[in-house]
Amino acid sequence: MVNDSFRGKPIKYRIIVSIVESELETVVGVNESNEFEVLNNNALENEAIYILREVAAQFEKPVLLFSGGKDSITLVRLAQKAFFPAKIPFPLMHIDTGHNFPETIAFRDKLVKELGVELIVRNVQDSIDQGKVVEETGKYSSRNMLQTTTLLDAIEEFKFDACIGGARRDEEKARAKERIFSVRDDFGQWDEKNQRPELFDMLNGQIELGQNVRVFPISNWTELDVWSYIQKEEIEIPSIYFAHKRKIFLRDGFIWSAEDEVVFRAEDEKVEERMVRFRTVGDMSCTSAVLSHADTIEKVVGEIRESKISERGARIDDKRSEAAMEKRKQQGYF
Repeated sequence: MVNDSFRGKPIKYRIIVSIVESELETVVGVNESNEFEVLNNNALENEAIYILREVAAQFEKPVLLFSGGKDSITLVRLAQKAFFPAKIPFPLMHIDTGHNFPETIAFRDKLVKELGVELIVRNVQDSIDQGKVVEETGKYSSRNMLQTTTLLDAIEEFKFDACIGGARRDEEKARAKERIFSVRDDFGQWDEKNQRPELFDMLNGQIELGQNVRVFPISNWTELDVWSYIQKEEIEIPSIYFAHKRKIFLRDGFIWSAEDEVVFRAEDEKVEERMVRFRTVGDMSCTSAVLSHADTIEKVVGEIRESKISERGARIDDKRSEAAMEKRKQQGYF
């Protein structure tokens, strides 16, 4: 159950109380209506904490890939719990496309300052300026695919051997095939036909020189699990996840933000103001909104329970081809 005394308390206090309550709920359960949900939530949390501790034990230079989205924010909370009372023992890294939602960037900087953790930022614009990638043009242009080169360069620069990410198997079919410890070759590429078995929660972090591992602690979570955890833990998230009035325009059945110059808009595409929110907060150029009046965590959780469409359904980059995500992952994508 959520402790009302959490409000206004320091993060360390809230983590201590949350850990104690989590253990008590696991032992004694709660009332029948939500007993299963609480126990399942605790099992997922325990699994994720176990994975994060295995990363710290098996790798020399891990990093947590942080986007400012709900999944990476959840990972940060899990990392706090995994290593409390010590600080998170690895840095956070954001691959910034330069086309992120301003609300997300502001939240990222605020969270890092509050927690006192190291943040590494590498910019796609630098890769463009150096001639390593070419910026797309046209109606559906996006910098999302360009992140791969910037990410691989950063991994090489800092010699990271494990990159912790917030991908989940329920998001997309290519991600459903990936292991929790996903080995990438010395070119950062993923071979879906050459993966290690992970029987009985045994995670093998042994890698060859030049290889690195992508780690997915919340791989077995669903979107609803993440939101339920955010609600239970009272985790702060960017305001863009909640319903708000926004200038938008419609294209191909998608709702696009018209409050910036990033998203291409034709002259005949009419701007209007609607109540919307974003289920995912990727690059603005490929992330569309959904009509919603869910302006609280409780309303968002209720909305997700009723939804029949994956949150990735609002990402145009996944619709370029039937295997768009798998191809990007094979090239080194997150």
